[in-house]
Formats: sequence, C-alpha cells, structure tokens
Amino acid sequence: MKLTAIAIDDEPVALAVIKNHAAMVPFLDIKGYFTNAFEAIDFLSREKIDLLFLDIKMPDISGLDFLSSLPQPPMTIFTTAYSEHAVKSFELDAVDYLLKPFSLIRFMKACNKAHNLWQLKQQSVLVKEAPDYIFLKSGYEQFKIVLDDILYLESAGNYVNFILKDRRLISRLSMQEATDLLPVENFTRVHRSYIVANNKIERADRTSLYIKNIPIPIGAAYASLVDKLLG
Repeated sequence: MKLTAIAIDDEPVALAVIKNHAAMVPFLDIKGYFTNAFEAIDFLSREKIDLLFLDIKMPDISGLDFLSSLPQPPMTIFTTAYSEHAVKSFELDAVDYLLKPFSLIRFMKACNKAHNLWQLKQQSVLVKEAPDYIFLKSGYEQFKIVLDDILYLESAGNYVNFILKDRRLISRLSMQEATDLLPVENFTRVHRSYIVANNKIERADRTSLYIKNIPIPIGAAYASLVDKLLG
C-alpha cells in the first residue's frame, strides 16, 4: 500500500521539483498539486491523505496557519526557503522541514521518515482492532473467553487447562496450539507446561512466578524469556 500525499506551493516551479523527486519514491502516490491553498482545503474535505508537502510562505495563508486550521491534519513535511520557521513547524508535529533548494536524497530521507511513521501507525491500528477475546472449545461447546480473565494455562497431557479469574476450562489442545491462540504481547510461555498472562504476575523468585499466590515453575529453557518479561 502506498503513502498518499498532496503538495501545496504557490510557485509552480517548486511543485515541479516535488513532482520530479516524488516519481523516484516507490511508496509515494501524489494525488494532487496545488498552487492555491484554499483549493487544497476543499480537496482535503473530500479526500483522506496520509502526507502533506506544504510551503510556508504563501500569499493568502501561511503554511503554518493552514496546518493549524485542519481539524485532523495529515503528516506534514514543510518545504520552504526560510529557516526561521523550523521551531514552530515542529511544534505542529511536522515530520520534517525541507529547506529549498533540497536534493533528491534529502527529499527521500524526509519521505522515509514519514513512511516509517505511517507504518507504525498502521501497526498500532491493527493492535487496537485485534479482538480482546477468543473462542475455546471445551467438550461439545464453544466458550467465549475474555483475554483479561485468563490467569494462566497448564498442560494436562493431551489437554490444556485455562485457569480464569472465576473458573477453569479444559480443552483438547497442545501447548503450541494454545500458544498460537493467544496474543504474544500479552502471554508468555514460561515452562514446557505453563503459559502465563503477563499482567497477572504478582511476584517472582529464581524458580517460580506467582499468580494469586500460586507458584508457576520457570523452565530452564524459558529462563531468558522470563528475564526479558520481568525486565
């Protein structure tokens, strides 16, 4: 998926430079070039973009005021011949500040910063959208289990016991299958036979973790994971 963008500058020559540079950036898709800031505002009211290339010194409205007027501004890279506005631009959370005339290499560096930030935002959205529950088969029934209700899991032969806040459920699973059911950022396998909910650990010593005063053994093969988990 490409990073969508528009460019705003009252000088057509400056827009031509951005257009030429942008053609060399494979992940960038420029949807429009505007010499009139108010036409750009109209475009932004209809279209959602990820990135804005924005001049600061424009006749009708400054780039700084333009950005401040947007209720949900996209990521912004300022393009200007004036260095004195740099501090103010970063107060507005600008991704970068390009001083004219800027090279292709400098332009690509700014685009890479924006792309990396965009990818982090996409990952954050995916995490937020991940469900906070799983469905677990126990016997002939399927049970909806809220992840925050899970204290730990314990292997029992060909089954796994899910120890919850108010009950326990047993399911015919291997420990690997149980591990694959759970988000890795919230649960850690600490022993061949145990998986714990990270935020339910109350204390630890050299051999065990404790959840509700129940000792969970730390397996030698998992000690480094536990050390990383406990910081």
